[in-house]
Amino acid sequence: MTGRAPVHRDRERANSFGSAAARYDRHRPRYPAALIADLVERQGIRVLDVGAGTGIATAQLRDAGADVLAVEPDPQMAEIAAQKGLAVEVSSFEDWDARGRTFDLVVFAQSFHWVDPEAGLRKVRTLLAPGGRLALLWNRIVPVTPSPAELGRAYEGILEEWQRPSTDVEGTHLDPLLAAAGLVGDRRRYVEHPHYACEAWVDLVTTYSNVLRLPQAEQGELRSRLTATIGAAGVHATNDALAVLCTRLT
Repeated sequence: MTGRAPVHRDRERANSFGSAAARYDRHRPRYPAALIADLVERQGIRVLDVGAGTGIATAQLRDAGADVLAVEPDPQMAEIAAQKGLAVEVSSFEDWDARGRTFDLVVFAQSFHWVDPEAGLRKVRTLLAPGGRLALLWNRIVPVTPSPAELGRAYEGILEEWQRPSTDVEGTHLDPLLAAAGLVGDRRRYVEHPHYACEAWVDLVTTYSNVLRLPQAEQGELRSRLTATIGAAGVHATNDALAVLCTRLT
């Protein structure tokens, strides 16, 4: 992503998910069970899920025994989270008032790249209870067959930058940001090998923000091209899920 403006500054893209909230909740992947188990160290742990979307990670953390509060800026996404019985407050993280509350764990599940990292990390520091941790999570699903090159041809003339913005999270930019905030991150990876039927893969990738901003006609054309490329065999993929678990240096 070198040379591009940070995606958190593209507010139209950041705010695009509400238009597909139900599809997003239905088709976005859940996080590996081992990852969730590593986060919920004990029953009743107090967790803040920032940019929680429809509450995918929130629900998994709750079901593992955590006491979770979700913060989500989009009302349509937050409504679906609330329908799951989750505690959710509608606000951007920047404007959200903690009202003195602190947490044992602050989670950004597929959402850290949508906030200003320096300001966001400074705010996180004020929210962590003694011994508290920050967890930055990403499901990183990459097609194996058909290959990215084969699928990429379906995007030609429609969408040039079709790879997701979280694909560079292991870049060298993250560690200096954490260090400046007095945090150190330990990377843990959880590899899965999911298979998607053709329709399921197309439904998944068309919930990505770069696709959601396309005109409806172009979204329809992209769906048709992807369907023709994938065919009955579906998509074999790798999910190299990443958790960056951060603790205080000082």
